[in-house]
Amino acid sequence: MLFIILLTFVLAFSTLFLKGLGRSKFTGLLTLIPLSLFIYFLSYLPKIRSGKEVLLFRNEWVPSLGIAFDFKLDGLSLLFSLLITGIGALVYWYASYYLKGHIYIQRFFAYLGLFMGAMLGVVLSDNLISLFVFWELTSITSFFLIGFNNEDEDSRKSALWALGITGLGGFFLLSFAAVVGSIAGSYSIHELLTQSDFLKEHASYGILLFFLFMGAFTKSAQFPFHFWLPGAMKAPTPVSAYLHSATMVKAGIYLLARFTPVLGDHVYWNTTLQVIGGVTMLFGAIHSVFRKDMKGILAYTTISALGMIVFLLGVGSEKAIYAASIFILVHALYKATLFLVTGTVDHQTHTRDITQLGGLRKTMPALAGAALIAALSSAGIPLTFGFIGKEIIYDATYTYPINQWALVFTGVAVLTNVFLSAAGFLVGIKPFFGKVKERCQDVPKPSLQMWLPPVVLSVLSLVFGALPQLVNQGIIASVARAIGGKTIEMELALWHGFNEIVALSGGTIVLGIALYFAFKGYQNSLRIVARFDSLSPQHIFGFVVEKFRTFAYAYTRLFQSGYLRIYLMVIIVFFIGLVGYKLFADVPLRVNTEGLSEFRIYELVVFLITVIAIFFAINTPSRLSAIAATGVVGYCICLIFVFYGAPDLAMTQFAIDTLTVVLFVLVLFKLPGFLKLSNRKIQFRDAVVSIAFGGLISLITLQALVSPADKEISRYYAENAYVLAKGKNVVNVILVDFRGFDTLIETIVLSIAALGVYGLLKYRTKDEEISE
Repeated sequence: MLFIILLTFVLAFSTLFLKGLGRSKFTGLLTLIPLSLFIYFLSYLPKIRSGKEVLLFRNEWVPSLGIAFDFKLDGLSLLFSLLITGIGALVYWYASYYLKGHIYIQRFFAYLGLFMGAMLGVVLSDNLISLFVFWELTSITSFFLIGFNNEDEDSRKSALWALGITGLGGFFLLSFAAVVGSIAGSYSIHELLTQSDFLKEHASYGILLFFLFMGAFTKSAQFPFHFWLPGAMKAPTPVSAYLHSATMVKAGIYLLARFTPVLGDHVYWNTTLQVIGGVTMLFGAIHSVFRKDMKGILAYTTISALGMIVFLLGVGSEKAIYAASIFILVHALYKATLFLVTGTVDHQTHTRDITQLGGLRKTMPALAGAALIAALSSAGIPLTFGFIGKEIIYDATYTYPINQWALVFTGVAVLTNVFLSAAGFLVGIKPFFGKVKERCQDVPKPSLQMWLPPVVLSVLSLVFGALPQLVNQGIIASVARAIGGKTIEMELALWHGFNEIVALSGGTIVLGIALYFAFKGYQNSLRIVARFDSLSPQHIFGFVVEKFRTFAYAYTRLFQSGYLRIYLMVIIVFFIGLVGYKLFADVPLRVNTEGLSEFRIYELVVFLITVIAIFFAINTPSRLSAIAATGVVGYCICLIFVFYGAPDLAMTQFAIDTLTVVLFVLVLFKLPGFLKLSNRKIQFRDAVVSIAFGGLISLITLQALVSPADKEISRYYAENAYVLAKGKNVVNVILVDFRGFDTLIETIVLSIAALGVYGLLKYRTKDEEISE
């Protein structure tokens, strides 16, 4: 399995080298890549369809940390693999004509292939760390796909929003992997299944759920993280069809479904998913009918459909899990169809505004048929696969054990489906039927590649709707078993007789049709939504981001001023605050001068010379005088070393000080004239910082004198300096032997800095060269 995924990446990169791909007649042959993968995964269907067999593929990566490229193939991962590769094959073929002649078409197929490989990695991984790696790869590749039209500012902005939100989710997913791995002692998802009870009873169960939900909700656009998804409509339509029907936005759904048997069936799990999923599905459905852009309508219906699946996982009953399993496939089929239809309409008419579209059935009869079937499936009309999905959803909510919640859940589901039905009609029926609009006259007929893929998907909706047992026994039963953790047997049929569920379905269809006619000719519906923009999560997130940007600018201006003296001051002030707080808050401050030696006259003289030299250095207008004064300070320190019995250290300091003064004097000839860049206020500020820093160091020194010292380290050097390094001077031995590499690297750093300074001094701008 690892070979298959790696091969996908290799083939994706290979497309970058296919020159002239945009003008080639054979671009459609790239479809063979996902089609071959689809056939490969389809070959596993006989083994998986029973739901009792799980195939594991083991590949070590970092065995010492329990990280592996393990893959697992069961009903759930197989369904997603078939969707990714099957719809991917149609999208490849569709895009080969949709983007024909585009100068960056090689880049597009490379991104698409990488994204497909990453998605396969997500749904097949059986190790949390490798799943996270593929998860992040989907975020990055989708960033490139959404921002494919990178010359468009809106595309770049939408791509950044998507990357920011889903990247945030990736951070939480990694946190989840780290916490659950530390608790269970394994990153293997297969092994976590055996520790379900232990994890649900653990004290960190709430934190685990929070991390997992944040990762899934951000990826699958659950409220309030939903707003990046409509923005992603800036991507080319084939990308939208792929991301919204089969891949990226369903990665969060897959994650929740995968961990339902591990962490599900708990009040925290069920309640959170019911609330978030319920709000999302209703919010998305209501918003969808107010839009006029076909892709905008589909984006909000996608949000609603994702919310519905999350809601069903939250309900958690056997019927609800079965309904979620079916609805994943139902939604993929009709949503991919409608997106591809939208792309063809946009390609031929150059508009997606439904108020300018009508009567296209005469020019595009096959496409109109596909759009009609998809719209009917979206509305749950009998003989479509959507009808089967809607029936079992109502059955799951209506039979919920708690009566009052059963009524609420069913009401929310019905209301959502009413709006989804109307939205489906707006996209799938309105552009093709009714009077031919002016914009739709003399529209060229679409090519085979532009109408056959949606027709294929719509036919599948009809076949699965007419023969539900075909797909039920083929894959759905094993998907439900993978999500529920046990065998769930359920019969799917076209007709279950007259009952409450059928009445709910009928009411939904009638209300959906009525709502469609209400919004069909409504021109200014967007104004209603615009009134609430200030309360929308997108507006709030935008406000927070803008404030964060303002803070970042202010922070940069303050701390990244470009002046070395400011950087030093910030470091010193931080040191004073941190160490000073610790010193005065936690250390019993004691200053005992009894152990100090008497102040001798020559020491006093050296001290006074040092003070005078410092004042002279900071007040002189001459660089040469300042350097000379600094040298005097250095020599005074050398004398102090001599007074206290460290002649070798004094000699070292003397040599370094002399060399420094000489180098400074040499550099002076290259520097521009002296400038006085400070005033009295700045000098006062610097004096306060300097005195505070000096006072703190003095206090630390005096405190160190009365604190018990651990001399084990110094004793070690004293005892081993000659034995190990044959040196009698301990300081020298430490510098050149015990920490010889440290000294060597310090020397290298200084040498590099010196070369940099030399380069800067030799630098000449063109103006200076001309003037010379």
